[in-house]
Amino acid sequence: MMKKIVHKHPLAIRWFHWLNFPLLFVMIWSGMLIYWANDIYKIQVGKTVLFNFFPKSFYAFFGLSGQLAKGMAWHFATMWLFTINGILYFLYTFISGEWKLIIPEKKSLKEAWQVVLYDLGISKVCPPQDKYNAAQRIVYTLVIVMGFGSILTGWAIFRPIQLSWLTTILGGYEAARLEHFILTIGFVLFFVVHILQVIKAGWKNFQSIITGFEVKEKS
Repeated sequence: MMKKIVHKHPLAIRWFHWLNFPLLFVMIWSGMLIYWANDIYKIQVGKTVLFNFFPKSFYAFFGLSGQLAKGMAWHFATMWLFTINGILYFLYTFISGEWKLIIPEKKSLKEAWQVVLYDLGISKVCPPQDKYNAAQRIVYTLVIVMGFGSILTGWAIFRPIQLSWLTTILGGYEAARLEHFILTIGFVLFFVVHILQVIKAGWKNFQSIITGFEVKEKS
């Protein structure tokens, strides 16, 4: 059986991807060190707490307690690198035309549902697969929007006086902080699902984001 090399990811995309991985990890980790000092979000009905996002045992297990100053230092330093990497990635996808492979199409929502059913083993019909399938298009576009949202809400709560106009647009300081928190939870969920999808796709797919190409069998 003959083999062929299929080029998948340009060098720039691979660099942005692998830089973003540790940057996002540090941002979430340092954000948790900051959030510990004012842990206010929970789901409750009246005075009954149904779900507390991060109980004290969580902070103790991961060693996240009592490090507010350390968290702020790391968060604000990494914020610049995260922002620069995100802006450069956005500009590259726009200039290179890569955005055409990421932006959802009219049929993406329907096909994304097919992807979900296929991945869960409910459907045996393999959905259409280009460089990115419909579900990936939707999620990757959403992640870009979430990235910009995190930057804007982060600045709004970092400089609420100097950037009062931004804080006001986002609904005020408390609203901006809640939005920042929700976006962070969204990134964590994306990270978990992304890792599971990478494992499911196998080594060849993972290799392509390192080398830029995938070796396939010729039919």
